Amino acid sequence: MKAIFCLPAACLLCSSAAAQKASRPAAAGDSVMITIFLKHQQDKSLQQLQEIQAKNNFQGMFPPKETRVVSWYVMMGIGQVVTLRVAPKDVRTLNLAIENGAWGAFNTEFYPTYDYQPVWRESLKKAKASGPK
Repeated sequence: MKAIFCLPAACLLCSSAAAQKASRPAAAGDSVMITIFLKHQQDKSLQQLQEIQAKNNFQGMFPPKETRVVSWYVMMGIGQVVTLRVAPKDVRTLNLAIENGAWGAFNTEFYPTYDYQPVWRESLKKAKASGPK
């Protein structure tokens, strides 16, 4: 339930990151990034989790074709961490893919995300230019 309420906030928060032009590629101006924690339900064995995912057709519906995978990692002891780029109009499709495909095998959390690396690199450049304090 928490994830459903976080998605609209994620869209609004990510759109404010557009002000930091260096942090978003020009081609991505019509999308937002969302990071999803797919936390394994630890009361189930790996085989049970895989059976639930197969029954739910998780691999068939996630990630939705309307999204682009930015990164997908396994975080040992937690589960999987997936960052997707999605157009705001397709956030509902993403949410439904999680609700219909992942629930039962994973607990889910959604976080608005943006690329901080360009901002960090610029601050390093400025710090070097101003010299030691």
